[in-house]
Amino acid sequence: MTAKRLLLIDDEENLVSVIQICLQKLGGWTVLTASSGTEGLRHAEALQPDAILLDVMMPDLDGLTVLRRLKANPSTQNIPVILLTAKMQSAHQSEYAQLDIAGVLAKPFDPLDLAKRVAKILGW
Repeated sequence: MTAKRLLLIDDEENLVSVIQICLQKLGGWTVLTASSGTEGLRHAEALQPDAILLDVMMPDLDGLTVLRRLKANPSTQNIPVILLTAKMQSAHQSEYAQLDIAGVLAKPFDPLDLAKRVAKILGW
């Protein structure tokens, strides 16, 4: 069985490094990265990952715009997406509940617990 491949779309370089190391070491997955929404959309279509971790707040295209474009594209619409966000107030939670996503992970998170939480959300 080949390792699951996750695409991490996040513009925070230090956080990307932490997430990538944790998911590779503790989850045993291959973690592909994109540092912008535009790059993430290209990678999602070209690489067809098993799932996407998507930061909500990014400078070029925000995560919700990226999500809409992923869901509108027949080649990426079925890839499960987990949002990464610091915005977890109840107003945001009700907005996220309306989206076609696998789940939401709040920032900050416990890096050592991250792989377990991702696996649980995705049913891996």
